[in-house]
Amino acid sequence: MRRAIRIHNGHARLRLGRARVAAMFRLLDACAAEIVGPPASDLQSLTSGPPPGELSVAFLTAPALAALHGRFLADPSATDVITFAGAPALGQAGEICVSADAAREFAGRHRRDFSAELTLYLVHGWLHLAGHDDLQPAKKRRMRAAEARAMAVLRAARAVPHFQLA
Repeated sequence: MRRAIRIHNGHARLRLGRARVAAMFRLLDACAAEIVGPPASDLQSLTSGPPPGELSVAFLTAPALAALHGRFLADPSATDVITFAGAPALGQAGEICVSADAAREFAGRHRRDFSAELTLYLVHGWLHLAGHDDLQPAKKRRMRAAEARAMAVLRAARAVPHFQLA
């Protein structure tokens, strides 16, 4: 499946290559069965990847993502990723909104690569669209394992996009 990917950069200081971000999602889609993993008895909602349709991705500032968090999830606190399910019948897979500021702050505090951290947030959102949940400990462990598989696939293919935050 080759899906349409709409990318919005709502962070004035973030530099990214849209083609590389789109290629990253296409690789995740192509390797979905390997990344998502087989459904377990407690994870009936897992699919072999996000539903078909257009994927929307928004790179936002921390305040902008916190405002969405408050408006749609009744929690105005800062967060790193919010995923909105789409309407596959209408050709929409969903939307992944990430905070570039949160990725930079976390990467700096933990001496991680900013591009890899922001990519992990995108992977996390993609996995939510595939049915992963991280609210219960067992499901969270399973999601972390899927994130690790996804990042390994991206690294092996040299498909981690480069991001720069000025």
